[in-house]
Amino acid sequence: MQGFFGVLWVISLVLLVMAVFAFLDAALRRSDAYSAASKQTKPFWMIILGITIAVNIYPILFLQIAGLVATIVYIVDVRPELKRVTGNSPRRRRGGSSSDGPYGPFNGR
Repeated sequence: MQGFFGVLWVISLVLLVMAVFAFLDAALRRSDAYSAASKQTKPFWMIILGITIAVNIYPILFLQIAGLVATIVYIVDVRPELKRVTGNSPRRRRGGSSSDGPYGPFNGR
């Protein structure tokens, strides 16, 4: 029986890590990206994923399953659309060539 509870503990930990990842990713995304991607609002996802984290800390099986579904929906459906709308990262990356201007490469011509 002890091995079974060990497996359940590992599964609960994985669910919590997934929910925390989704919550942090949702927090770092711009609010206008959600409407641009035709998804629910940022506060909606923050509340749902925050409740999911709380439910995983104080386990209630039915709510954990609902939270898992919400986390999977965010990671599989919402996150890729937000990445498509805003680019690859939740924050704008710096970099590129020193000749890049605000609208693309500047070659001096």
